[in-house]
Amino acid sequence: MEEDKTSFGIRIRDSLGKELDKIVEESKYLDVSRSEVVEAILIAFFRSDVDHGERVRELVIKKRKDKL
Repeated sequence: MEEDKTSFGIRIRDSLGKELDKIVEESKYLDVSRSEVVEAILIAFFRSDVDHGERVRELVIKKRKDKL
């Protein structure tokens, strides 16, 4: 059974957008969209065996210090 979906806008670095577009282009045979790729990345992240809140806080701090 498919879950309901939520739409929201995000802003990302241009370099991340280019990486995202590269994945979409490389996956043309799947007819995949940016949204589908982002959702797959989020699913993989949240299903991983880490403390998600702690990992996100760590990444945000690194990003703000330009170390990411």
